[in-house]
Amino acid sequence: MVDVTETGIDGLDVILNGGIVENATVLVSGNPGTGKSIFGIQYLYAGVEDHDEKGIYISFEENAEDIRQAAESVGFEDWGEMVENGDIKVYDKSTMLREEDFNTAIDRLLQDFAGTTYDRLVLDSLTMFSLFFDDEKENRTYLLKFSDILKKNGLTSLLINEQGAVFPETEIGLENFLTDGNIYFIQTPTDNGVNRYVWVAKMRKQDINTDIFPMEIGQGGITVYDRAGGFSMMGSEDQPGF
Repeated sequence: MVDVTETGIDGLDVILNGGIVENATVLVSGNPGTGKSIFGIQYLYAGVEDHDEKGIYISFEENAEDIRQAAESVGFEDWGEMVENGDIKVYDKSTMLREEDFNTAIDRLLQDFAGTTYDRLVLDSLTMFSLFFDDEKENRTYLLKFSDILKKNGLTSLLINEQGAVFPETEIGLENFLTDGNIYFIQTPTDNGVNRYVWVAKMRKQDINTDIFPMEIGQGGITVYDRAGGFSMMGSEDQPGF
């Protein structure tokens, strides 16, 4: 048995056989609007709410107010209080993009980490992370370095990745092999909206269910359903996304 970190997502922890392996770095991929950022927000929120585990949210794309509004839009009303109390530390785009190079940004993070114990981290997203680097080789080198830093600091981390292809034409990049797990968020259009799905393609050290499962986004965040759970395949017009 390995120690795991529960995601806080109804149904997903069952697929993961309990949760994500502690100190793992997991790649979360999908098209825009599939629920990746809501997943990251919910992961940190559940850590504080249910497990007294502090979290870090790093965003290269949104400011802190945008992130708070996204959290509140799915019912996480205490997000702002958690940030004010220091239970969730937010590094938004105004912080991350003002640094001239990756090492300076990481040094700032490590200084802030010192003396405070964090358990969970979300990086949103790897697409913007790559702006620090001049070429793909340098990008991959620093991604590996960053993953090592996260593990050494005892963080169980989600790295969000914008994926251009539409399932099943998935794009397999080197980042898929550098991380401990791969979770895909998928959506398909319908006459009434979209159908949403989640697929756990890989999770090292875990016996996982690699089937594709339906999911919804609503008040309370993401819910993942068993195939026999009565999930409506007609979609919904009032599902928020971020």
